[in-house]
Amino acid sequence: MINVKRIAAIAISGVFSVAVLFAIMQDRASAEGFAASEEISGAIVMVNDYCNRVASGELFATDPVLLAQGDEARASVEADAVSGAEESADTDNSDGLDAESGMVPAEMDMVGPATEIESAIQDGEHINLNLNYSRLGIANKVSNYLNVRKKPSKSGQIVGKMVKNSGCHIYKVEKGWAKIVSGKVNGYVKAEYLTMDDEAEAIAPEVGRDCVEIMTDSLNVRALPSVTAPIYSVCDSGEEFEIKKESVDREFLEKIIEKENISEESIERAGGMDYLLEHMNEFICIMVDDDYAFVSKDYVREQFSLKRAVRFKYDPETGESSEAYGIVAYAMQFLGNPYVWGGTSLTNGCDCSGFVMQIWAHFGKGLPHSSAAQAGCTTSVSTPRPGDLFFYGSGGVSHVAMYIGGGQVIHASNHRDGIKISNAYYRHPLKIGRP
Repeated sequence: MINVKRIAAIAISGVFSVAVLFAIMQDRASAEGFAASEEISGAIVMVNDYCNRVASGELFATDPVLLAQGDEARASVEADAVSGAEESADTDNSDGLDAESGMVPAEMDMVGPATEIESAIQDGEHINLNLNYSRLGIANKVSNYLNVRKKPSKSGQIVGKMVKNSGCHIYKVEKGWAKIVSGKVNGYVKAEYLTMDDEAEAIAPEVGRDCVEIMTDSLNVRALPSVTAPIYSVCDSGEEFEIKKESVDREFLEKIIEKENISEESIERAGGMDYLLEHMNEFICIMVDDDYAFVSKDYVREQFSLKRAVRFKYDPETGESSEAYGIVAYAMQFLGNPYVWGGTSLTNGCDCSGFVMQIWAHFGKGLPHSSAAQAGCTTSVSTPRPGDLFFYGSGGVSHVAMYIGGGQVIHASNHRDGIKISNAYYRHPLKIGRP
């Protein structure tokens, strides 16, 4: 039996201890502990160049020139988010609690917990989450998200955003402001919106999740637990995906095949049902947006993780229209709001196509409520600009996100994450379209 306390410690403390070490090194170079603006700008230029090259067809996430070994591919890139406009408040308090009615796909029945950490929580075991950092903070006293600012003031530049239940390491609290680090974001947040110390550790098992982190430069995510199964998507190094089920059994696999409508041809390509049953425990079933897929255990790290802040920097790209950044600013208001399959409410719940449909409707552009249909009525572009749509899927389009600049997209991902920000190439896009 895996030591549950050790797993959780590696998961949470590992994320923050690396971030804390990085921040301490930055502190030695800067009194406030922030990276120099030149470094941030350089990262944005690098990411935008990468985005442009992929969008133009010059590079592909699966380009043989970039392949390393097995399922690995060298297409790693660090992205900086770009904001649409700075807000006056430090937390978004829009009412996003009541999901609108609509058809919701039935959850697959599972006997017992999906992972050993869930089992430990259900059995009431204590999980030690705080070994390598001194103070845990969780942004759970907000409706949607909490602004991270460069200075402890409401007039301070917004450098990141913590969606609800994100975790952070707290350096200190002074005059109502907490100096924190979360993921790659350093800054200050209003302390009143954080739960701290022992109380934070007590709620962490409830708001955290069991994830896998991609440990190769990029990884082929499969539709079935086999290295010869059809490729569902290509996901980048460092991306985290929630574990749906750690140990797959025949009943679960059959339900996956039925839910995802996987063909007999695909099953045979993967080695046949007998082969899948023999090798299925070499893979982990994960959630990719609102779909199920499989990754090899050899190329991922399992960890219990809290959500992390996303970097956010308003830096309009040269030549872009004010309308493009107005779209981004409008979309960012709904960061952290809930996902509802079939929904179209930006506050009470929407799915991926409902989200971009409503964002563009606000600016007078009508789009259908279907990611595949949206792909069909948008014009392919070689260079993405804010407001353009990234379409993802396996074989056909099944998910859509909106580009916000800086190499990132905002999208309604799934029931657990809601509306979130991701690297634009967290999955290989099938198309980039302009409404």
